[in-house]
Amino acid sequence: MKNNVILSVLLISMLLLNSCSTRYLSSIYAPLDTTVDYANTSNWAVHPDNIPEQLNFISLDESTLAVDVFFVHPTILTSKKDGTWNGDINNPDYREEVLSTTIKYQSSAWYGVGRLFAPFYRDAHIRSFQNKFKPIGGDAALESAYQDVKASFQHYLENYNDGRPILIASHSQGTLHAGRLLKDFFDDKPLQNQLIAAYLVGIGIKKDPFTSISLMTSPSETGGFVSWNTYKRNKLPNDYETWYKGRIVSNPITWDNQKSSIYAEHKGVLYSDLKVYPNSMKIEVIDGMIWSRTPKVPKRILFSLVKDYHFADINLFWEDIRQNSKLRIQEYLKKS
Repeated sequence: MKNNVILSVLLISMLLLNSCSTRYLSSIYAPLDTTVDYANTSNWAVHPDNIPEQLNFISLDESTLAVDVFFVHPTILTSKKDGTWNGDINNPDYREEVLSTTIKYQSSAWYGVGRLFAPFYRDAHIRSFQNKFKPIGGDAALESAYQDVKASFQHYLENYNDGRPILIASHSQGTLHAGRLLKDFFDDKPLQNQLIAAYLVGIGIKKDPFTSISLMTSPSETGGFVSWNTYKRNKLPNDYETWYKGRIVSNPITWDNQKSSIYAEHKGVLYSDLKVYPNSMKIEVIDGMIWSRTPKVPKRILFSLVKDYHFADINLFWEDIRQNSKLRIQEYLKKS
């Protein structure tokens, strides 16, 4: 999920890295024998006391609201030549990739909306999601990754939250872990009263995944979650039946039950020039996913070369997400 060349080149490169090829090296899984010290702010990709330069393009021209955003990044470890199971957050190249991709182009949608927290964590290699690898290390790698995320969230709660409202945001593998955070810390538990909303993006979520946290179907609703996956119009992925059909899908432009959205309703794509391009997306909601027309952005021909827009699930609706998050926060604060 990688200068100011066009964002589509960056994202398409990430897509190719995350392709569904099964030709991966693998090794025998060995449990991680260390823990991450989240008291050390250098182990956070974003922390109020450690803001990376990759977010400097956002002008904080308004007061940050008295809420917190906890963001869990997607899969970074994708190389077919890498036989390891979990990412190495002490590797400078790994950290730079986290910061220059998902932090810059995804978590930025929430930067300045509230205090932003995003941990470095030892994500599971992309092959962990494939059935042939799950029993030999995939499931264990995903569990190890979640334990890092859980530890970082626990540290955040114990040292920084102080009763502040929380917004959860995530993409892809990050959403798998964020969903578990909701179950472990919020669902039918006292902390649920502090939940503003959860943006669980980029992974298929089955209906009724929680006991008392519901799908939000209006733009100002709070206390629930939204979710979507994006694909090119009139195309379906090969694994549609397994990963998408029957799954929950929200409209990230209107935030209601509207089954389609026109260009005029779209608030804006974040592009590689770090400009926001409004009125660029026309979408329709189908069973389990969003179908998108080719985005109206510079050199859009590059987007027309791919079918799967998973790599841009957040970027395509960056300003829509930002404005909607502010609305939900304001509504939450009114009621509290």
